[in-house]
Amino acid sequence: MTDYADLARQLAPAIAASASERDAERLLPFDVFDTIRKSGLGAARVQKELGGGNVTQNVVADIFMTLGQADPNVAQGLFPHFMNIEQLRLMASPAMQERYLGKIGRGQLSSGAVAERGGGFRGDIHTHVAQAGERKTLVGSKFYSTGCLFADFIKVQAVDEERRALYVMLPKDTKGLILKDDWDGMGQRVTASGTTEFHDIALSDGQIIPIHHWSGRRSYVGAAAQLIYCAIDVGIGFAVLEDAIYWAKNHTRPLRESGVNRASEDPYILYAIGEMSTRVRGAEALVRRAADAVEQACRAQLGDAHRGNFATEETERLLVQSSISTAEAKIASTDAALYVSQRMYDVGGAATTQKRFNYDRHWRNARTHTTHDSVAYKYKAIGNYLLNDAPPPITFTY
Repeated sequence: MTDYADLARQLAPAIAASASERDAERLLPFDVFDTIRKSGLGAARVQKELGGGNVTQNVVADIFMTLGQADPNVAQGLFPHFMNIEQLRLMASPAMQERYLGKIGRGQLSSGAVAERGGGFRGDIHTHVAQAGERKTLVGSKFYSTGCLFADFIKVQAVDEERRALYVMLPKDTKGLILKDDWDGMGQRVTASGTTEFHDIALSDGQIIPIHHWSGRRSYVGAAAQLIYCAIDVGIGFAVLEDAIYWAKNHTRPLRESGVNRASEDPYILYAIGEMSTRVRGAEALVRRAADAVEQACRAQLGDAHRGNFATEETERLLVQSSISTAEAKIASTDAALYVSQRMYDVGGAATTQKRFNYDRHWRNARTHTTHDSVAYKYKAIGNYLLNDAPPPITFTY
């Protein structure tokens, strides 16, 4: 039986070795995703009967902390693939699961085109399936199409002519599908998070998965997504901590007024390293706690769905708790990644700002990645739950 967390640890050193160069030169990691594809890591959450490992959410958190430390670009590029698995397991028919999760179980990688520019609110969807007689076509465009350039097939979030939500599954070589490498963010530079266009793409019924019946219903998928985001940020924190320790041991020179001969004995450097470690490991502990909560909610809701239900009262309670736990982890992981990536320069000094070391990529990656959703609203949701017993909003960010 495959140990998927250990598999991620085996892949990590090679991924980390070229991470700085990829960032500096903006080299998309096609070779890394080919290696991941061949390794079978992408099948970790697929059901065993479809060729996967059916690992727990705890293992998923381990995988993404490991990959996030090696290269958060790679981790983020793989994030939509893992989300597709969760959404298909919960929302797709058994036949659709066998068709698409079976592909993943046999080694294919997927990605997702969801977010769009424009609209009155974040999350507004205008990409749609138009119907003329028996002919159905997909029309529209997406941005932030993270990982799509690395995938074998893509899941597109769209609506039908009655504005009902659905997923459309597209092979990478679909006629009329245009993938652009035009993401120019200051961080997460090689996640391939650019534009995807759909030019009158002809569809078969086997490519369309209705999900409108899930609209307005709470599911564990949002918390599972947040768990991965938190894990990636903790991974960034661990990468910074590792670099800071290395630099303090090997390069930092002590100040004369410190009264010590080695920087590794300077009380303020010791304080900085201790503080950085505490912040990151505190966030890690909350991520692992959240993973337990997401796993309980996931197991309960998948069981309910198998029996034809959306969520029992007990499952609903677990879903709310998983969202609150991941909100707490999100606050801590965001704070830790941003704080330590800035604090590193208090350990290394001016030398660590040199372009050739590219240590600023840690802060750029952390700052870019942590903009996915507002931490302020996490605090609000936690407080409202604790004081008023109010559940968090039913959105993908909880």
